[in-house]
Amino acid sequence: MLDNLQKARSLSVADICRLYGVSRDTARRDIVKLTEQGAAIRTHGGIALPDIKNQILAYRERLQAYSEEKIQIGAKALSLIKDNGCYFFNASTTISCMVRQMKVSANIFTQSLDVAELLSGDAQSSVHLFGGTFHQRNRFFFSVDSIKQIERIHFDAAFLGAAALTDDGIYYEDEEDALLSRIVSDRSDSTIILADHKKYEQMSRFKAFDWKAADILITDRQPPEKVDTAREMQGTNLLLAESDS
Repeated sequence: MLDNLQKARSLSVADICRLYGVSRDTARRDIVKLTEQGAAIRTHGGIALPDIKNQILAYRERLQAYSEEKIQIGAKALSLIKDNGCYFFNASTTISCMVRQMKVSANIFTQSLDVAELLSGDAQSSVHLFGGTFHQRNRFFFSVDSIKQIERIHFDAAFLGAAALTDDGIYYEDEEDALLSRIVSDRSDSTIILADHKKYEQMSRFKAFDWKAADILITDRQPPEKVDTAREMQGTNLLLAESDS
């Protein structure tokens, strides 16, 4: 049954009855066994692969292929994290590169499933994961209750990845991500943007804030002239991550 599930990704009770010539009661008992073992999850009318777990495994594999630029940006950002500080990390592969290299004790708040998973084995730091509806593509949770919780917290700094950097400001793919990043920035002593040079070439729909709301940009290359002028005029400091090569 697991072989067929791997191929089809989901099976209904009727599929199981047809494939194995068993009754619906037998199919349901088999479904219970697989879900109890964690090999599958229940769906309306059947079973499916446990997607979140599979995505976490795939995410770990993707970490091995992270660009040198993102690793260097993450390493540069670590110099701004102090022991026992209170920080917000958003859902971003560059933020995850930073988290993967962390060796300090801190209080971390996040809406990112991947950040929480990476820190789950870190006995030094306390991790607080905001819940809500799971946005599968960019792997973060969002809810109105989470926003209300964030509005009652003061952060030493917010470390935020981004989908696009333009002369107009910092953008995200999801409206919820943009809103959350804006509120987190307002609740932080310092807002630190982590983004590689490819984000200058991107277009994204939802603006979080102008450059004046960002205190520091950590990137791997000097921004294009229009972006750099806007950044400088609005008071955002620039830190360039250096390559080992």
